[in-house]
Amino acid sequence: MKDLLLKYKEVILYLFFGVCTTLVNIVSYAVLTRSFGVGVMASTACAWALSVAFAYVTNRIWVFESKVRSFTGVCREIASFVGCRVASGAMDIFLMWLLVEMMGFSDMIIKILSNILVIIFNYVASKFWIFKKKGQ
Repeated sequence: MKDLLLKYKEVILYLFFGVCTTLVNIVSYAVLTRSFGVGVMASTACAWALSVAFAYVTNRIWVFESKVRSFTGVCREIASFVGCRVASGAMDIFLMWLLVEMMGFSDMIIKILSNILVIIFNYVASKFWIFKKKGQ
């Protein structure tokens, strides 16, 4: 069992922090829309920004254990991370607009489904581009 955990440590941590990131996204979205009456699109954008900040820290430190320490390297890493999250955030916003605003589906159900797609996209981008280890 321990060997399996070590072998899949990165994936397990990514899934754990992905779920946490998704919770940050969904909870902040729900608070903004339900408690403060903020619109769907603005709430989606704010929830995205909060979840990106949370995800960068957790991915850098615990999931991919980035060894980049130079100012330039960290800036490049952040820019790559945010750039990929802009793409996945645009996907999230587009899906919310299309499926909630235009087609009338339940906002919370679509938010959850959209976040599943976002997690998959972000893992692939992080693993093979942003936090790519030398020799990979």
